Parts: sequence; structure tokens; C-alpha cells
Amino acid sequence: MCVAGVPDELLALGERLSVDAVGLVRASRLVAKVDSAAVQDGFDLYLHGFIVTDDGHWAVVQQGMSPERRQARRYHWLWDRAGSFVEEPHTAIDGQPRPLPIVNLTDRGASAARSETVALATSDPGQVLAKVGRVLAMPDHHDVRADNLDLRRLGAALHVAVTRGPADFPELLLTPHVGQRTLFALALVAEVLHGAPSRFTDPARFSFAHGGKDGHPFPVPLVIYDETLRVLRNAVDRAKLGQSDKLAALRRLDDQCRIADASAAGKSPPVNAARALAAIVAHERAASPSLGGRTCVGPAPQRGPAPPRQLTLPGFR
Repeated sequence: MCVAGVPDELLALGERLSVDAVGLVRASRLVAKVDSAAVQDGFDLYLHGFIVTDDGHWAVVQQGMSPERRQARRYHWLWDRAGSFVEEPHTAIDGQPRPLPIVNLTDRGASAARSETVALATSDPGQVLAKVGRVLAMPDHHDVRADNLDLRRLGAALHVAVTRGPADFPELLLTPHVGQRTLFALALVAEVLHGAPSRFTDPARFSFAHGGKDGHPFPVPLVIYDETLRVLRNAVDRAKLGQSDKLAALRRLDDQCRIADASAAGKSPPVNAARALAAIVAHERAASPSLGGRTCVGPAPQRGPAPPRQLTLPGFR
């Protein structure tokens, strides 16, 4: 049966069996909406089968199609598993896995995103439009400058990298031979892994984790990039074996950045923060050749000796 015709059929069924037809119609619409909007996996729904027992229990099997891949995917639901319909409600999803990331707001880890979405939808429209305008406002230059960044949040990651240096980093992440620079990159990666989307208001600062292929704010340091991947791969491999200590350590790293972030809340960036940021960029660009720095046009050029390292911003001492 097609999705559009199900409500009328359920209402007619309710009159015959004295079941909660209105509740069944709501369930039908929610199930279809979840698999077409909350789960955005590239498969468009075209079949919605809603099965009802005499006592009002129900099951749904609906199917989506990906024309470009010439594949279908089935979504299975049972009334006693659906719960609130929004947190891991499926009994099963049958189909070939996609190699690309998808949007899945029914994942348990997306609870913060769902809450933020509801808060946004129920906020004052004027405030929402103002926030959207700020998010969409892009600078008319390509390079990353101090006035494009939330220096307080960037400073939090830098502060943690300095105060949690190589000496005690093994205790934090149980990974030896990792220095301040890799820790700084991992601090920003940890926020992406564990931070609610509402924290991602300043995407420019994430470019300071591993630079950019265009050379802004500095060439990609392949040594740091590979070390970050090694740490993450090792953490995931251990988690598959039931040892989640390293994944938990990444979460603790994000927690420490949040603490540093909160300690500077409400403080305006000091006047010399832009100079400190420029010094960080200058050091990274000068150090790029020794870190395997590359851009899309080739290896990073040699710029002479790197200036003194300054992995912190004023206000985070």
C-alpha cells in the first residue's frame, strides 16, 4: 500500500475492529517520516506496508529505492520496539551498507542534536533568522584570520595541549610518543567526535587541527595527520575488542577542553590575541617541511627556521 492511502485504510479498519485508529494513523505517519527525513541514507521511500492485529498491535515493513545505485533498502518496525519513534526505533534495516556517511538522527548519540533542533524550531523566529544569518555570513577572503575565529574556543584546545603535554599524555590517552602538536589536533578531533552540533559554531578553527590542502591556514602536516589517524584507528580497534579505554580518553580530552572553554567564558579576547594567532600560523608554516607538509600543488616550501613555538593564546596561562 502506498503511504498516502494508509490513513484512510486505517480509519476504516478502526471502525470495523474498534482499535485506536487515530493512534495507528499517527504511528504510520511517524514511521514514514522517520525513514524519509530523520534517516537520510540516499534511499527514497516508495512502499509502506502497515500490518495491524485485531488487538491493535502493528508492524511496518517499508522499502526505499536508490535509483543511481540500483539498490533497495527495507526498514522493519514493531510496535513494542518503536518507543518514542526517534531513538533507535527499528527492529532491523536490511540492505547493502553505504560507503559514505549518512544523516541518522535516530542514533542514540544524536540526542543532543534532536534537542537542539527542537529548541531551534520553538525559538523566536527573529532570533533564529539572526543566528542563521550569522552562520551563513562568509568572509570575502579565503585565508583564516583572527576575526573569523572564536579565539576563546581555539585557545581552550591550545591551553589543554600545553598543560597536558607529552609527560602525562600517555595517562590521558594511553598512547606514548605523542607531543603537544598531535595532542592539539586530537583535541579538535575529540570535539568533532563528542561535541553536540551546537558547539560547531566556529568551523574555521578546526582547520588548525591539520591545516588545509590549499595551504590555509598552513599546509597539511602529514606527520601529524598520520599520527592522529593512528591514534584514532588504535582506539577503534581496541573498542572492537571490548577495550574502550582509548575512546573514553578522547572523550576526557574533549571534557578538558570544555572546562578550559568555560573558564574563559564571557572574557573578550585580549588585544594581542591576533598577534599570538599570527605567530602560531607562522610557526606552523615554517615547520611544515619537517612535518611532511603538503598542499594540493605539492610539498610545502622551505621558509627558513621556525620562529619560537607559541602553542597558546593570551588568557590561557
